[in-house]
Amino acid sequence: MKNYIFTSGAVEEANRAFTLGDAVKVSFFIRNAQLIMDEECYFFLMASMRKMRLNIPLSYTLEFFQNLFNTEIIQGKSVKNGIINFLAYRNTDGITLSKSTVSYFFEVTEVADVLDIHERNLELDLIKEINVNTNLLSNIRVHSPENIYGSIYAEENDLDDVIFLNPNKRIARTALGNLLFLEENTIKIPKHTEGAYISPLLENFVTFLDKKKLVTIQESEMIAFESQKAEEILLISDEKGIFSVGKIRNKTFTNSRFTDLVQQWKESF
Repeated sequence: MKNYIFTSGAVEEANRAFTLGDAVKVSFFIRNAQLIMDEECYFFLMASMRKMRLNIPLSYTLEFFQNLFNTEIIQGKSVKNGIINFLAYRNTDGITLSKSTVSYFFEVTEVADVLDIHERNLELDLIKEINVNTNLLSNIRVHSPENIYGSIYAEENDLDDVIFLNPNKRIARTALGNLLFLEENTIKIPKHTEGAYISPLLENFVTFLDKKKLVTIQESEMIAFESQKAEEILLISDEKGIFSVGKIRNKTFTNSRFTDLVQQWKESF
């Protein structure tokens, strides 16, 4: 596994991404030396930038990003499989913040296959000290002290990740990404209005399952106890990839059905 880092130019010491977290992040995916889901990821980036009132450059077209990633990563670094975590941030050169220009930074992590489930099952638990919001910005990847706190809490308690609840004490997401709960022939996913991330990777997966009628997809409002009712749990992180959840508190979970569903999804590309 290797990381590569790129920027749109010299990074200022006091850029607003560093000092204020004034940035949005979206992932793009490389599989077999090709960009996949690039349209979905691009439109999510544009939507995220609009929500943060970033001044979107006219050059930020889908073709711009396709050429950028193909030239710099696929051809330039010979990356065949990887996750590109792209950060767009506001500069301080405008008369007003909304008119300031935008720069970017991105890093690429090579992986075996972005659509593979990671080999090691994760252990999770609920965190009750803090919760995540359910407003307009809760669904996009912006600066999140909750994620930092949750990741440290997980490390200190020998966990891989934590499950965040929203102010209504219902399941929102984890520090890494979104959860999918399989029970019989239904996959339950917390709604975006519950504080779940918008995720092109997850959306592509569940759209495939729905079109093929492999399972019933149900966007839900889920109390914490429902995590204990699931037969299998999958965690999809645009930033890190796909993981099976093996344990939450005293309950363990299998992963055979999700493994089969993900395999069928992979074969569709």
